[in-house]
Amino acid sequence: MDATQHDADERFRAEIRGWLEENLAGRFAALRGRGGSGREHEDFEARLEWNRHMAAAGWTCVAWPVEHGGRGLSIAQQVIFHEEYARADAPARVNHLGEELLGPTLIAHGTPEQRARFLPGIVAVEELWCQGYSEPGAGSDLAAVSTKAHRVGDEWSISGQKVWTSLAQHADWCFVIARTEPGSTRHHGLSYLLVPMAQPGVEVRPILQLTATSEFNEVFFDDARTDADLVVGGEGNGFKVAMATLGFERGVSTLAQQIAFRRELDAVIDTATRTGAIDDAVLRDRLVRARMELEVIRQHALRTLGGEQGDGASVTKLLWSNWHRSLGELAMDVSGPASLLVGPDYALDDLQTLFLFSRADTIYGGSDEIQRNVIAERVLGLPREARP
Repeated sequence: MDATQHDADERFRAEIRGWLEENLAGRFAALRGRGGSGREHEDFEARLEWNRHMAAAGWTCVAWPVEHGGRGLSIAQQVIFHEEYARADAPARVNHLGEELLGPTLIAHGTPEQRARFLPGIVAVEELWCQGYSEPGAGSDLAAVSTKAHRVGDEWSISGQKVWTSLAQHADWCFVIARTEPGSTRHHGLSYLLVPMAQPGVEVRPILQLTATSEFNEVFFDDARTDADLVVGGEGNGFKVAMATLGFERGVSTLAQQIAFRRELDAVIDTATRTGAIDDAVLRDRLVRARMELEVIRQHALRTLGGEQGDGASVTKLLWSNWHRSLGELAMDVSGPASLLVGPDYALDDLQTLFLFSRADTIYGGSDEIQRNVIAERVLGLPREARP
């Protein structure tokens, strides 16, 4: 990096840091640290207002090209944005699925009409999205989805069930993987449909989680309808487009996730100091190892930025999900007997929430088993696993 670019990046860092300091005040001051995995129920409407406040100031979709409503930031500046946002303890944004997943997918694979229709609503945080991938009989194996869609005049009719659908209770739209070719199997005959949620053919049922919250949902489609032209990437190309979306999911924004992980690790270390667990040589060694492993994950993410995420994104998912689950277990060990106690009405503390929610990390977003198969077969070129 030359000196000129370095100076420009540092000016950008000062700009976003200053904006966050000035704006995370007044009615938004209480939102610091609110939301996130296992805590999406916290101040949702206020966080939505914050997200729209960011949009009005031009701080949403910062990685998108300028012609699509973004800022066209470089990879280095995207890293800076996410780092500063996390360091400011700013609230979890409510528009992640639209901004980080669907938007880039439409830019890469959508038609001009689809981009014109949906991108402005994502930038302005006026339309929220959810992701219709997993199913009860498919899980992380997207090629096994059974939700079906067929043409009825100038519409698609969609029927089937999705599960583990994050924030579906708040979403206006869902991007759905459905089988549009009768008799097709595996990754053939799938299409990527954009489906409105506010219609009689869509039912959302919350799933009660171990944390006593319900950010995951079941979604039932019973002759749900969407326009015939709302197929991204063309009919039958749904698997390819879905894989592209997953690649975007595991991109630059994971760096902000790692800063949040560092704060959680610091909280675990503080607890170990308070409880005296820090004097236990085995627990102290595990804390040191956790810090080292988190730095390895960060360096891996930095090394892979700027290239095609592709199937290599599976490595990133495998690394962070196992690390985070282990951190939850370590949090309970350093807390000692107090980790088994909850307050009135099942009031969990932050470390208990970390432990319980992180049990799902190695399952959602692609299970460990699926990620290892992807790495073995598509990254390392090993022989495919025998399949029935």
